[in-house]
Amino acid sequence: MSGMRRLSRRGVLRAGLGAGATALAAGLVPRFPGPFEVYDSPAWAAAAARSKEAAAAFPEWSRFARVADGTFDEDADPARDMKPVIATLKSQNVSVIELDTILSNWITEADFATHLGKVRSFTELAHAAGIRVVMYYPSLEVISVGGENGPSFYKDGGGKNWVQKGLDGKPNVFYGSLVVWVDPGDESCWVSPNSPWRDFYLARIKRLAGTGIDAIWPDVPIYFDGAITWCDTSTWAADAFRADTGLALPAKADFGDPGFRRYVEWRHRDLLQWQLDIAAAGRSVNPGLVTFVETVSMDYQYATLVGLDGAYLRTAEGVSHVWEVDILGNYDGMRHATASDWTCLISMYKYARAASGTKPAWAFSYGWQADDASLVMAELLAAGCNPYEVKSPYKNDTTDKAMRTRMYAFVAANQEKLYNAVSTATVGVYHSSASRDYVSPAAGTGMYVNTKKPAGVKEWWASGSAEESCVNQQWLGEFRGTVKALVMAHVPFTTVTSPGLTAADLAGLRVLMLPNLQAVSDAEAGVLRDFVAGGGTVVITGPAPTTLDELGTARSEYALADVLGFRKADPLPTSRQNRFGSGTCWYVRQLAGKSYLAATDQPSADRLLGPVTAAAPQDVTLTGDRRIHLEVSRLGDDTVVQLVNFTGFGDTPSAFRTVPTSCTVSVAVPPGRRVTAVTVSSPDGASPAPRPVDWRMVGSTATVPVTVAQYALLTVTTATAMAAATA
Repeated sequence: MSGMRRLSRRGVLRAGLGAGATALAAGLVPRFPGPFEVYDSPAWAAAAARSKEAAAAFPEWSRFARVADGTFDEDADPARDMKPVIATLKSQNVSVIELDTILSNWITEADFATHLGKVRSFTELAHAAGIRVVMYYPSLEVISVGGENGPSFYKDGGGKNWVQKGLDGKPNVFYGSLVVWVDPGDESCWVSPNSPWRDFYLARIKRLAGTGIDAIWPDVPIYFDGAITWCDTSTWAADAFRADTGLALPAKADFGDPGFRRYVEWRHRDLLQWQLDIAAAGRSVNPGLVTFVETVSMDYQYATLVGLDGAYLRTAEGVSHVWEVDILGNYDGMRHATASDWTCLISMYKYARAASGTKPAWAFSYGWQADDASLVMAELLAAGCNPYEVKSPYKNDTTDKAMRTRMYAFVAANQEKLYNAVSTATVGVYHSSASRDYVSPAAGTGMYVNTKKPAGVKEWWASGSAEESCVNQQWLGEFRGTVKALVMAHVPFTTVTSPGLTAADLAGLRVLMLPNLQAVSDAEAGVLRDFVAGGGTVVITGPAPTTLDELGTARSEYALADVLGFRKADPLPTSRQNRFGSGTCWYVRQLAGKSYLAATDQPSADRLLGPVTAAAPQDVTLTGDRRIHLEVSRLGDDTVVQLVNFTGFGDTPSAFRTVPTSCTVSVAVPPGRRVTAVTVSSPDGASPAPRPVDWRMVGSTATVPVTVAQYALLTVTTATAMAAATA
């Protein structure tokens, strides 16, 4: 399962009409009331003051986006064919249409010029309806319809000269059925971003930018590994690699070879520049145009294999991501997930939000039936991402139109709280790109925990080998286990990505978890050292803390030996607490997170959580099942608490079910303030409007009992004592 899914578009005219009605009638999904009416701006959802992050350069429509796929045939008439597509999506509370037409295919210049007129017509109609348009255009793949036996881009166009090549010299071209988006008989050719394709594609981007569209959606700019691995070694790549590094391309994949490790990191930077060039090309024609790059590589090992590290784009202006967050089964969604699999999904969405920086983080919200789709979207929203709702394994349909309408109405009604509130998390989890690349490379991406396909399920994310599980990935298992420990302890956290790390990225954090941090640059080490010296707490785990540099080369001394309080020449302690400056470093040799991920053993979690509890006591706490995901943020006088319920899942896969669950949320009220209102909003009921709920004060703490079906948004409003008395 590659992660990329789209539908060959011959004879297709769709607007995400959905297939959920049959499932609902059969009693297979929860009978949530609905559909909601369309909410544009309910009176109770008045705009709140913008935070500094919310005032970033990206336009407001993109920060509040609710995205869906739309398309048209080449003979489409605007009134007869395009307007119904737009009207259908608008009725489902969609605010942004991802327009996916024929640009995946090898087409002539004449066809492209004609198509620009169609795009312009569609965009004008969408704008008249109050909907924005983002144009989908694959950035490195060209599909030739019928190309296996007929003319094709590889055989008859520029593909043979521009194609990516593997370390063995084989071209990165294949024919249908290998992946779901390439039909039998069609050709897929993956081209080098360093070849003349670069100028060809950027010229077309500039022409698209002149059609009035609002954004460009370049599809997965990767060195695709579905047919061959470790691309690109074409002459174009060889010349670019030598120009950047002074080195020749490596002859084979060998992580023991410094040249190969340099090549692994170079591919991240090479693809970063490609994305920046695409964004710049669009803005050279339309300065207001923004770019959202479809990014399939998440927090797991896939980025190492295909070269696309999303976090490298974090601070770039005018360009962000559409994160393709995969689910367990192409034709089953998350219906047979374990609780640990759900924490992996949480980890991916949290990483997506972090790696997009202060910019909007759009993300796929895959589903198979309405109930699993809405729970996936709940986790997406809790992480702060914008939903692009689709039915797996393709991208042209909604899972269920009533579900999409209901969920998108909730998002529209609560968008200020979802996207303008600022996280109050004081705990961070460090995602080290270099450690991901160089610590014990192994087979498999580690996308989820459970690799065994449940009985009766058509496809699964893994082939069944246990080594594919993140439990068996040395760095990733520790990272994901740390996330699981925090989620199940109801400790809100923020993910911190490593590329371009600065002191500002750690502002507001009291504790930074450093799971199995082995590979680190001198600059990173300096930022981490200053964090501890300034009063922060770090928790670092694993058998070789900071023993590698950013290219995986062994150091003569630990990069953070002074912070750790021991050196390479010393016996490696089982654990150690070391004061450094005004802060503290806690070291645990055991991969405690990996152990907790594998077995949910509380002693392992406690080794990680003890320093967190001591250094970062929480102002908002939850009493209830550990499988309730808690996120906390603040918007003006409001404390916003998001609760996602995955209590229907245990240690082994079982049939999907939604189990409404009760819990108690406790909110510490600052001195001099009083609670004036407590409300709950949810997409699980008849309306997204907030409803008052009971609460009581216990000393200076407001306690609120809440029952969560799948997702609840709790708002606790406070005011100064004087303002509360006169209200």
